[in-house]
Amino acid sequence: MATQYGISGTTAKGIAASVERGVAEGSLEPGTALPPVRALADRLGVSPGTVATAYKELRRRAIVVTRGRGGTVVAAAPAVASRRPPRVPDGLRDVAGGHPDPELLPHLVPPSRLSPGARSHRSTPRLARLEDVVRDWLGPDGVPTEHVTFAHGALDLIGRLLSVELRPGDAVAMEDPGYHHLLDLVTALGLRTVPVAVDDQGIRPEALRAALRAGVRAVVCSPRAQNPYGGGFSEARRDALVDVLQAEPDVLVVENDHASSVADAPLHTLTTGGLSRWVHVRTVSKFLGTDLRWAAAACDPTTLARHDGRLLLTSGWVSHLLQETVHGLMTDESTRALVARAQETYALRRNALVRELADRGMAAHGVSGLNVWVPVRDESAVVNGLRSYGWWVAAGARFRTSAAPGVRISVAELAPADAVRLASDFAAVLGESEATYGG
Repeated sequence: MATQYGISGTTAKGIAASVERGVAEGSLEPGTALPPVRALADRLGVSPGTVATAYKELRRRAIVVTRGRGGTVVAAAPAVASRRPPRVPDGLRDVAGGHPDPELLPHLVPPSRLSPGARSHRSTPRLARLEDVVRDWLGPDGVPTEHVTFAHGALDLIGRLLSVELRPGDAVAMEDPGYHHLLDLVTALGLRTVPVAVDDQGIRPEALRAALRAGVRAVVCSPRAQNPYGGGFSEARRDALVDVLQAEPDVLVVENDHASSVADAPLHTLTTGGLSRWVHVRTVSKFLGTDLRWAAAACDPTTLARHDGRLLLTSGWVSHLLQETVHGLMTDESTRALVARAQETYALRRNALVRELADRGMAAHGVSGLNVWVPVRDESAVVNGLRSYGWWVAAGARFRTSAAPGVRISVAELAPADAVRLASDFAAVLGESEATYGG
């Protein structure tokens, strides 16, 4: 059905701006059909070519998509309205957010002295002592550390690399289900997502091979603590994936080790496989604090030059104040002990929930990280049902491209005793769902 939103404008630029405004304000929701070109042209008193040019610009910017005879519709994740999670209703226990337990994070204490004076940080964008810490962090896991760089978080680095390496319309292989902000980022850059199925060992080799045959120019994956499924590469899976990737040396492989120190799984990294184009990125938000928007990356020399060249022309460098704070925490013995305790605690909580669900006949996935994925037939029925029991879980729709339905449960603050109650309530909801919806 055509939208009732009043699109306005007498030029292609004005019409495109009107549609964008409607999308940003929520008046034009994802999937909403825009008027046919000629119908809108007649209503606005402009030529069909003017409307066609406006729609072309909106497609280029990933705000709308064209579905052949289905017409032009607002994109599922338009670049001006990223899929933010819904607000948690009052009175519910939030197990949807994916955030770390505040009790397991160190106190953030900025350095008492700022880096000196009016010198150009562009000439020395990275603190040498923090580079040394990063090499000591990555190296023991087998990641080559000859070339390292920093960014304002993993999304910042990945977005910068994809915008440098690829052009609108190019394809990127993405985990399915996968991290919704990464899925939205790819769409916002005007790139195409090619879904790659995952299991408890991460992305599947046969699915990756199919994506490469489809012409993807980059692969984004998680070696452990895969979000939302919780998978992690085994050594055998890593080797199988490397065999597939070595046949496509020009494809950029982005390995997002976002949970790293609290993943509770060994790292079997693709970067040991002699790939030509690769980057391994880690953040600290899951174990040092969500306000520390900092990421470290190791990569091949070409990727380093392209990333740092674009960084130089935008923000220039990552704040030295931020770098000093990260360095202080990562070299502090009490913080290291707290991170080790966080890893053990998250593993205990995750395993407790998986076990309680299994005892009640429910399959759940979560071999590493802070999340558990539970396949279900009807996401809405489960989310609404658990809401009636006082729980707020994440519907899987925003994580999925073509994968089967499920819900994501974040275990960071879920004590084992709470896992018993949640699993019991989950089983009750499934029973109610089967009676109401047939499963």
